[in-house]
Amino acid sequence: MVLKIQIHALLFSFFFGIFFAFMVNLNYRFLFYQRKIVQFIVTFFFVLDMSLLYFLIIRYINEAILHPYFLLLILLGFYIGYSFTSFMRKR
Repeated sequence: MVLKIQIHALLFSFFFGIFFAFMVNLNYRFLFYQRKIVQFIVTFFFVLDMSLLYFLIIRYINEAILHPYFLLLILLGFYIGYSFTSFMRKR
């Protein structure tokens, strides 16, 4: 894979982790709902939407070639983004 494409994919993975953390904090009330069936349905569709969005965009960037360091950067971006966007949670 060309270095320029790898850098684009790495940056996208990092910023997608931040976006994912933002969306988790934005939908915190629905993801951790009291009723378990509602919580399961909302979490299922949330994860499905986020994963489809990631794979569609990574497919556009580098033809959907995944490497373990892409996932590590998603986790790093999530960790950083979660700490910055945690003020959005409403309990």
